[in-house]
Formats: sequence, C-alpha cells, structure tokens
Amino acid sequence: MQSPFSGPGISIRLNEDSEGQTLSARGRGFRQRRRNRHGRGLRGELLLPTLPGYRSRSERFDEYVMDSAQQLHELRGPALNGVLFAVDEIPPGLEELVALRRPAPMGSYRPASDDEPATITVYRRVVEHACTSREELQDLVHDVVVERTADMLGIAPESLDPYYRRRV
Repeated sequence: MQSPFSGPGISIRLNEDSEGQTLSARGRGFRQRRRNRHGRGLRGELLLPTLPGYRSRSERFDEYVMDSAQQLHELRGPALNGVLFAVDEIPPGLEELVALRRPAPMGSYRPASDDEPATITVYRRVVEHACTSREELQDLVHDVVVERTADMLGIAPESLDPYYRRRV
C-alpha cells in the first residue's frame, strides 16, 4: 500500500506480503466483518474516527514511520528520492538471533539493486517491545528511521536530523 503522502520521490510501503497485498487486505478487517444483526443492517462505529482508540497499534506505528520519512524528506529531499520506507513485523532470522542471545535489529537498510529501490525497513514488534509509552515509541521510531537513513547516506545521524536523540 502506498502512502497517502504524494511528495516527489518518496514512497512508503506498509505491511505488505510477497504478493504486494497489504496484510489487512488478505482477510476481511474488523470493520468489514461486523454482522448484520436481525436484518437491521450493519452496526454503527464503536469509536469515532477522531478518538485515539479508533486506529490499531499497527496503523499508528505505520503513521509514525510515515511522519518520520516525511520529516527527513523535507530536510534532505533530493538525497532521499526513490527510497522506499517499509514496515515489517519482525526481522528475518529472529529465531537464530534469539538462540545466539544477540539483540534483534530495530531496522535495516538494503541498498538499491537493478530492479529494487533502496529500502529502509523498521521492525514493528522489536521497536514496540523496547518502549513503554506512545511518546517513547514515536521518538524511537524516528530515531531508527534517522539511523538507517544516515547509514544509507554515509553520514552521522546528528548531521541528518538536528533533534536526533535530543527530545525531552
């Protein structure tokens, strides 16, 4: 699923499987499964879209990644053209890392190849597990995106984002 942000040269892929289908599109989502009770039509919304509980944790995490990517694109626009930002649940080979008692990576960077653009991936479960609050989660997601983008550009994260790890 491409992001609703339509800036030049930035694209964000969120929770896609190998066929390019979003994970929530495989089965019907909760909002589409509501039953038609006694022939009276679909039930109404339990929460209004303006309330914080309306979005799921994964939707909120995806939004944090999009916000960070947009913020970096505003800072370093031309350098990030064509970079794909992705969100995956867990890193590949997590079982081996756990067996070897090594820490799981919070994100990864894959350089561009002939048919694939450069990709920065953030691993949702690993990042969520390291945080205790929403504010801390949003800060950590931004820090992971900044670190992987700095790896890609070959510069220090502090020079990419002046507020890297300086939020209060």
